[in-house]
Amino acid sequence: MMRLPKFRYVGPKTIEEAAHILQSEGPDAMPLAGGTDLFPNMKRRQQTPKVVVGLRGIESLFRTKVDRSGIQLGPMLSLTDVVDNHGVREAYGALYKSAVQVSTPQLRNMGTLGGNLCLDTRCNYYDQGYEWRKAIDFCMKKDGKICWVAPSSPRCWAVSSTDTAPALITLRAKVTLVSRQGERTIDLDQFYADDGMSYLTRKPGELLANVSIPDSSGWKSTYWKLRRRGSFDFPVLSVAAAVKVSKGIVEEARIVLGSVASSPLWQKEAGEILRGKKLTDDAIAAVSESCFKPSKPMDNTDFELAWRKKMVRFFVSGAFKELRGDDIRDIKNRSMRTELPTHA
Repeated sequence: MMRLPKFRYVGPKTIEEAAHILQSEGPDAMPLAGGTDLFPNMKRRQQTPKVVVGLRGIESLFRTKVDRSGIQLGPMLSLTDVVDNHGVREAYGALYKSAVQVSTPQLRNMGTLGGNLCLDTRCNYYDQGYEWRKAIDFCMKKDGKICWVAPSSPRCWAVSSTDTAPALITLRAKVTLVSRQGERTIDLDQFYADDGMSYLTRKPGELLANVSIPDSSGWKSTYWKLRRRGSFDFPVLSVAAAVKVSKGIVEEARIVLGSVASSPLWQKEAGEILRGKKLTDDAIAAVSESCFKPSKPMDNTDFELAWRKKMVRFFVSGAFKELRGDDIRDIKNRSMRTELPTHA
């Protein structure tokens, strides 16, 4: 049985108090939201904070606000809260579909929106118990000096596996970060860095305080997720896509790939391919090919990396065909018969 290491728990009542504790304690402190990622990591000794800052007593982190400008979501809302929110379901399809596919209903009841956005990067060599990792001489991400995925690399290649981040980036979400020095609001894509160890740009002592999504009038969005099982598993590839169409012509398109790098990858050039065009099969094929080329999955998650890369074409194509109005069941049933590997 894996047990939690010893730690001191504090339960602040305000964001300012929590930010003060985080900055005062420095790297010895970590915030606790739902605990579905932090506690397992602590049991495996991947993260060993001496102080755990519980956020459940901060009422403002649970608030939801809807107005003409869009919607604001508190980071302590559970993923179930997000899924059950009528405004999210009706106006922000990508967020709804990403949140509802996270893990299982029980864990969505515990896991939070903010926790999923800050989810630790993952890797087959890192996501093991302490004794297993010790036996191979640890890895660069925790206690070691080498990345076992790419031993000659000077950096860690652990993968970003957050479901909601790619979806929210396509929706042009912003996040507000609070510290003792004040607050700042940034585009969500700027919250991530393509590095398996330093994967967030959040500064020491900063706390995620709000997620805001602009009005989605005229937009349609969706989210596709690849995993071995129908639930519970983390994504090994995800595609979030959004389009704004007027009179059959695409005014703007956004595509973000997840789980192919240490951060979500916004495919801006691919989105430009569709601008001013109809969502024809040829146009969708061109976008799919544009996303395929920069996708460079590493051999550190489930399935063979070559097949995961191949699936980028299928998932991008499927997402935009869904947004075009095609029957999603027909897309998946017809295509997966030829795309699934024999060893899956």
